Order: sequence, then structure tokens, then C-alpha cells
Amino acid sequence: MDNKKIKKAVGLESFVFLIGFIAFFGLLCSRMGTVNMFNTLMKTAHQLLLNTVFFIMAIAVIAGAIGALLSEFGVVAMINKILSPLMKPLYDLPGASAIGIVTTYLSDNPAIITLARDRGFSRYFKKYQIPALTNLGTAFGMGLIVTTFMMAQKSPVGDNFVAAALIGNLGAVIGSIVSVRLMLRATKKAFGTETMAVEGRFADTDLLNYRETRRGNVGRRMLEALLEGGKAGVDMGLSIIPGVLIICTIVLLLTNGPSEAGTYTGAAFEGVAVLPWIGEKLSFILKPLFGFKSAQAIAFPITSLGAVGAAISLVPDFLSKGLMGGNEIAVFTAMGMCWSGYLSTHVAMMDALECRKLTGNAILSHTIGGLAAGIAAHFIYILLM
Repeated sequence: MDNKKIKKAVGLESFVFLIGFIAFFGLLCSRMGTVNMFNTLMKTAHQLLLNTVFFIMAIAVIAGAIGALLSEFGVVAMINKILSPLMKPLYDLPGASAIGIVTTYLSDNPAIITLARDRGFSRYFKKYQIPALTNLGTAFGMGLIVTTFMMAQKSPVGDNFVAAALIGNLGAVIGSIVSVRLMLRATKKAFGTETMAVEGRFADTDLLNYRETRRGNVGRRMLEALLEGGKAGVDMGLSIIPGVLIICTIVLLLTNGPSEAGTYTGAAFEGVAVLPWIGEKLSFILKPLFGFKSAQAIAFPITSLGAVGAAISLVPDFLSKGLMGGNEIAVFTAMGMCWSGYLSTHVAMMDALECRKLTGNAILSHTIGGLAAGIAAHFIYILLM
């Protein structure tokens, strides 16, 4: 579908964009130095390609192969049948979407996209429900890594954070419901509520009681499922390269600070730390909602917008300085899981689902969902602990 239109060759937006473009990179250059800024830009993108994109592709290949295998031999159908009574009222999604939760919890956000592009999985969904899988999967991305990392932390006084991390998981569930429900309001307007995601020969089949399979013996079906699912993972991994490299590089430039020596060297992952600065200025609003001991703790959710792996690396330092306790662990776990670098993956994930026009809705819904996750974790922690 052609989504372009004709405009005047030169107009007001040309000058406004040029001024904004020069101002943005001019400010970065004035702080970091022109050579350092461009070196950091290129090296960060290069490191993201090698260490993030290919890692995500590997996850997607494995997840795609396992997902196709589970679909082929009826596990997805069984889970769909068992969990439909639970997933429908909570998320307005079929029970099969629970596999997406498990997959992303054990790996990372984009793993659910590989499932969504598998016919055996997506045939349980209506068309309006497919884009919301971006929000559902992101809400649980890297969940196991974040949770186990938080549980393993020790405060200077020996506090145990296992319960706090589990409360954070509950907060992430609440945030995921908020995010998915808000997203579905937009997708219903775009696609209606009747069209199935997969149309064709088996579109009218009773999906609770029947399923589609490949032809051949068990060995052949298993091999074809593994290879086709893995190939879908490769395709997805390639499709997210532009989004991850462009969006995540800019987010990291605005999130991280200079080198440990306090100077700019042109190394990868340096930046001007604008987002944490904004968070500190907004602490008078955010502190009552999350119960943070210190305004510096705002840096965690702000950083997790771009990369939750970078965000959790802040925790040991915060603990050693006495800037956080059990409440912060609960809130960090909830927001770290729910946001888990969604600004750097949402664009690519929506593009992979061919729903680019709804990217803004997905980001807005998930922003609200992440805030809800943190607030819920804070108040649950107060009630229980």
C-alpha cells in the first residue's frame, strides 16, 4: 500500500526541520566535540549491530523454531484452550498469547514477533489483536534476567530482595494489562473487530477444537517446523536492524554520560545524559508516585527506556550509596520489565508486523503501561511489606 503523498518541493517544514536538525546535532557537538560525537555515533551503532541485533536475531531464530514446533504438535492449541478463559478478560487476547509472555520473559521483546508471524500461532488472533502483541511481549521482555538480577542483589545492611522482585513482577503484569488494553482501543478503530489475522482454507475452523498441521510423518513435520520457524526468525532479525540502530543510538546518546574519567573520548555508548537530567527535574512529581529515596533513582526508569540491560547496571552503585531499598527494587523490576528498552525496539517491532502507522499508539500506550507498572509495584510493596 502506497502511504506517500505529493507536497511542494520546498515549504515551511523544510526550513523548520533543517533548523531543528542543525540545533540538535550542534548541541551534541558543542558538548562532546564534533569528532567525538561522530565517532561515538558510529561506534555505538556498530556495537549495537554486533552485540544487540545479532543477539536478538539469534533469540528470534531459536524462539521461532520452538514456537513453530509447539504450534505443529498442538501445544499452542492446548494452551489456547486452557488459558482462553483467563487471557480474554484480562487482555482481550486469545489464550495462545500466553506463549508470547513466556517466550519474551525468558528472552527479549522481539521474540514475540517471530511467533506473531507464524501461521500456527497467529491463526488464533483477530487482525486487531496482532499489533498489541508488541506491547504484550515488551511488557515481559528480559523478565527472567531482570528478576534474577534483582533477587541476587544485597544491600549494605544485608536486606533480601526476593519478595520485592516478585512484587515487581506483579506490577509488570498490571502494567502489561494497561498497555495492551490501551493499544487495542486504537487497533479496533484501525482494523475493526471481526477480521481474522489469518484468512484462507482454515479461516472458519473451530480453533478451540481443531488445528492445522503439515503433511508427512512426525520426523518430517518436526524438521519443517524447526526450519520454517527459524527462517522467520532470520527475516525478523534483519527487519529490525534500521529501528534498533537508529532509535537506540539516539536514545543512548541522550541517556548515558561521558567516560568514567568525565571526558569525551569518542568511545561507544558515551552521551550527554539529558534524559536522567529531565528525570531529576521531574522528581517532585514522580517521587510521590514511586516512593524513591533519592531523585537519582529516576535514572533507572529513564535509562530502561533505551536499554534495560544498561539500567540494571546502575543498581549495585545505588545500593552501595544507600540510594535505594526494597521499594526501589520492586519499582525498578516492574518498570525495567515493562519498558525493557521499548523506545529502541517498538519501532522495529511494529515495522516487522507491517503496522508502522500505529507505532505512535504503541509507544504512547506502553509509556502509560510502564508508569502504571511502577506505581502499582510501589503501592503493592507498601501494602505487603
